[in-house]
Amino acid sequence: MAMNPVPQRPTPAEVMQDAPVIPVIVLHEAAQAVPLARALVAGGIRMLEVTLRTPVALACIEAIAKEVPEAVVGAGTVRSAADAQAAALAGARFAVSPGYTRAVGKACHELGLPLLPGVATGSEIMRAQEDGYTALKFFPAMQAGGAPMLKAWSGPFGDVKFCPTGGITPGNAREFLALPNVACVGGSWLTPADALAAQDWDRITRLAGEAAGLPRE
Repeated sequence: MAMNPVPQRPTPAEVMQDAPVIPVIVLHEAAQAVPLARALVAGGIRMLEVTLRTPVALACIEAIAKEVPEAVVGAGTVRSAADAQAAALAGARFAVSPGYTRAVGKACHELGLPLLPGVATGSEIMRAQEDGYTALKFFPAMQAGGAPMLKAWSGPFGDVKFCPTGGITPGNAREFLALPNVACVGGSWLTPADALAAQDWDRITRLAGEAAGLPRE
């Protein structure tokens, strides 16, 4: 009996380049995972970051990986090697971390799991670069200096691309996306809690379509 082929994992750069926005998804009910993923994909958003902040997160990742092949599901809030391994086993095709440690970087490398490491300082960028990471998450973006900080980093870190996350909204996303060192932004506004509670998938598809149409530099 033939085995189902393992879906190809994107590179970190491909994760960031696929669309202007990566939705930061917090799910409390596993039953919402598949219809939510389908709604986002229908709006043109394929890279889905399901954060490991709730007890059902891994089950949600597994359900999306199995039932929504058009989506590329990843795990957010990866804070340890154990998180990375659990995410990979659940079917995650990329990982996003709120910070960066060598242990997380090594685990993801050994698992072949593309990682967007979180950074908030120049030293953290340098540490991630030493380990081969040049596609990074800037988090928490607004609290850590926002667009002015990214502009300042474009000089010494001109070879790094960022996905700012944390405080990004439809109102300020364009400012970030206009920067040459920003490949995309991360945002939770695509999956508002009230829309999830009401199972208003049409609204989520509409929000995804608006996000997918945002201009980039």
